[in-house]
Amino acid sequence: MTAGRRAAAVCVMLAMLTVALSACAGDNQGSSSGGTSASTVQDTGTGTASTSGDDGEGGSGTQTSERSSITIAIPQDIDSMDPHTAVAAGTREVLFNVFEGLVKPDENGNILPAIASEYSVNEDGTVYTFTLREGVLFHDGTTITAEDVKYSLERCMQEDSAAFQSTLAPVTEVNIVDEHTVEVVLETGDTDFLPILTTAIIPAANEDTEGNPVGTGPYRFVSRQAMQNVVLEKFEDYWNPERAAQIEEVTFKVEADVNTLTMGLQNGTIDMFCRLTTEQYEQLASSEEIEIYEGAMNLVVAVYLNNAEAPFNDVRVRQALSLATDAQELMDFVLDGKGTKVGSSMFPSFGKYFDASLADTYALDTERAKALLTEAGFPNGFTFTLTVPSNYDQYMEMAPVLREQYARIGVTMEIQPVEWNSWRDDVYGGRNFQATIVGVDASTLTAAAMLSRFRSNAHNNFVNYNSQAYDAAYAQALAATDDAEKTAAYKECLRILNEDAANVYLMDMPSFVALNKRFTGYAFYPLYVQDIALLKPAQ
Repeated sequence: MTAGRRAAAVCVMLAMLTVALSACAGDNQGSSSGGTSASTVQDTGTGTASTSGDDGEGGSGTQTSERSSITIAIPQDIDSMDPHTAVAAGTREVLFNVFEGLVKPDENGNILPAIASEYSVNEDGTVYTFTLREGVLFHDGTTITAEDVKYSLERCMQEDSAAFQSTLAPVTEVNIVDEHTVEVVLETGDTDFLPILTTAIIPAANEDTEGNPVGTGPYRFVSRQAMQNVVLEKFEDYWNPERAAQIEEVTFKVEADVNTLTMGLQNGTIDMFCRLTTEQYEQLASSEEIEIYEGAMNLVVAVYLNNAEAPFNDVRVRQALSLATDAQELMDFVLDGKGTKVGSSMFPSFGKYFDASLADTYALDTERAKALLTEAGFPNGFTFTLTVPSNYDQYMEMAPVLREQYARIGVTMEIQPVEWNSWRDDVYGGRNFQATIVGVDASTLTAAAMLSRFRSNAHNNFVNYNSQAYDAAYAQALAATDDAEKTAAYKECLRILNEDAANVYLMDMPSFVALNKRFTGYAFYPLYVQDIALLKPAQ
């Protein structure tokens, strides 16, 4: 972006007088779960023994004279310390380091045994059986049991659980076979269900998961100050020495001000931030103290439309807005041309499920857009409000560009910046909005994690999308046991969302991660994950 265009954007924002489900994520190397219909999969080396060195670093061999620590900036406060009620991607990327499921993803998109040492799936995909790893400890020192697994999964099967809303609805039973074996029974067969069982396992005896979160991950919870920080420390008794934490203390610091963030990275009070704007990238690129990593955010940025609110309850209006939107212009203006256009609710890291051709359905055509508006009864356009989470600079910069694009077809867009908590409660939770611009991510490496929210009766269907054809295609995808059939059904879901212009689909944004050179080992995931255990102090 030229200096003049950037300055113009700043002026527009000041004139407006004045967070998203997006968060740091991975590059395009991941795909889906990788096929898990094999009868039995054994743990391969993740539980091998290791002797700790004298330095107490869990066998890493790194000798430090003082306690190692890192400060990581996050743009908004987390919404919950309870992994079963948290909904924001920015929260999940923090909790990933504290909690684990029966299985867990790695940075290459593989689904690996975690609390379970092995698992098997019956032929029709209705029963998943897990053998629990022996000796896995919770952060409170207690040993995980089959009762804890059953309790955790059944807790998520409650309809007010975030996990149920998006992924665990197909589960009908969780049975304890013996003290080391648990089986999960589905209503209908689903050979692509394994990645969903990354759902966090917590102690059944813990009555205060919000105030005293206890997991099995490489880091344990220390403290939280609302709107300020979350502090974690290395869990010395972590079950997997190969993935044990190397940095002893981690502070996730809430910092939404872009200037303060940049200064903190420059002066070393902040060690890492994973949502650099292109302007921050330019400011920090020449720094001798900062390494910048580039990947993709792995989310679907869109103008999300409330399909139950006029005028967006008319498909012709939604299609007109899509035809008036120039995603490439947005990327050129805000992201220096970087990013990948998407045409539906799937991003490229999902590989076989992503359909790049859908991005061309609504090629820029202002005349056709005007004709559709006239047909829908709006020959002179209409006025609507775009609610924007103000702590995400990219979305704030995109909003004025969108306003100009829609003005070309006679539509007036008013911009309403709101704080993250208001966005989460009013827009996402209360569905009290006309349109909003955010990025939506996947909680697990399954197509269902992206697409279940658009079922007409989904609890997290915040855009109020309602389509019998979509519901039927989604049900067909869930019921399919053949991979090709399942993939085709999910792609049909994407086609329907695209045809209905359920939302104005824009892009998957680039991700620029700044990390102080005192640390190494950063890796992108194909999900919204920050795996801090991979980081280590530079030698």
